[in-house]
Amino acid sequence: MAPITTSREEFDEIPTVVGIFSAFGLVFTVSLFAWICCQRKSSKSNKTPPYKFVHVLKGVDIYPENLNSKKKFGADDKNEVKNKPAVPKNSLHLDLEKRDLNGNFPKTNLKAGSPSDPENATPKLTLEGEKEAVSPDSLKSSTSLTSEEKQEKLGTLFFSLEYNFERKAFVVNIKEARGLPAMDEQSMTSDPYIKMTILPEKKHKVKTRVLRKTLDPAFDETFTFYGIPYTQIQELALHFTILSFDRFSRDDIIGEVLIPLSGIELSEGKMLMNREIIKRNVRKSSGRGELLISLCYQSTTNTLTVVVLKARHLPKSDVSGLSDPYVKVNLYHAKKRISKKKTHVKKCTPNAVFNELFVFDIPCEGLEDISVEFLVLDSERGSRNEVIGQLVLSAAAEGTGGEHWKEICDYPRRQIAKWHVLCDG
Repeated sequence: MAPITTSREEFDEIPTVVGIFSAFGLVFTVSLFAWICCQRKSSKSNKTPPYKFVHVLKGVDIYPENLNSKKKFGADDKNEVKNKPAVPKNSLHLDLEKRDLNGNFPKTNLKAGSPSDPENATPKLTLEGEKEAVSPDSLKSSTSLTSEEKQEKLGTLFFSLEYNFERKAFVVNIKEARGLPAMDEQSMTSDPYIKMTILPEKKHKVKTRVLRKTLDPAFDETFTFYGIPYTQIQELALHFTILSFDRFSRDDIIGEVLIPLSGIELSEGKMLMNREIIKRNVRKSSGRGELLISLCYQSTTNTLTVVVLKARHLPKSDVSGLSDPYVKVNLYHAKKRISKKKTHVKKCTPNAVFNELFVFDIPCEGLEDISVEFLVLDSERGSRNEVIGQLVLSAAAEGTGGEHWKEICDYPRRQIAKWHVLCDG
């Protein structure tokens, strides 16, 4: 049998053929990969951006449920501009639906020859043009309201109520407020927030966060109150206080909303509600109430014993008709405060019984330069407490305050108690 022989040239041709096939395969693979990438890129560019990014655009507050067939982005904006009626020159009405994606309003320029011809109106999307179209006279005439109308129009509060039977919890969602008045005269805006209290017990007090520089705040905050039986819901009421934050002084009160829950059926699910904000009704009596104080001066130890006994006929501080009073006691020497004390808070009562004793060390002999100030305050968690009434006892005080002070100086080591009428704080 003859042996099989292969020439050297055949062995040299095999690597060449393999290299040629490998090169063709590599080129085909790279071309296919590039084509796939181009197809994916073109398909992504044609997709509409997701809705969750739409509301991030400046000046736009649009969500999927608010979009309809008439509101589309892109080519339909031109048709909308053509179909829009001309805006009167002296009109201050700004239609939110006419804003573009940047939150600007269309400018309306009317020709001098035909000011009332809507076909000659050429709208341009600039915010500065809107300011030029409004004259100071028209601004003054259109915004002039009587004092009564300004008091009535304080905005609208939107919220929802729900009862969770599984968790036995009462759920309140404060959604938003619209059309609030401007409390800052310089910036013509407000920094609103809302305080809510469940009446009549006032055990549950909450407040929202502060939203800066807006007259239409969208809070969307949910508060859940556990341990409230469903049978008790009908006996309760919700009190909303709308305020504007002020960094340098007491917060401005915009208004309030009172919602009695009697007659509101929450067994069928969540209820969406809205109420007009009204001016706060501070239903206080003409008097500030009275305070029973007992004093005793110990000349041997040079101490003054002060006993805060009772308060009666305290005025109604809010719509609930009940206050949470406590007494703050300040000791002054030569008009400089040298010591302070305070009693415990008594919940929901106009006639509080304190029976709390305080002992003050007197830094000098005698009580000529000493005075004691009593401040009766209404406790408000989460905000500055409101002063209900004030009382000052000293040698220079008039009325019962001066008489009481003279008696403890004339009869040291004797405990002397008197009722005093409170004055404005």
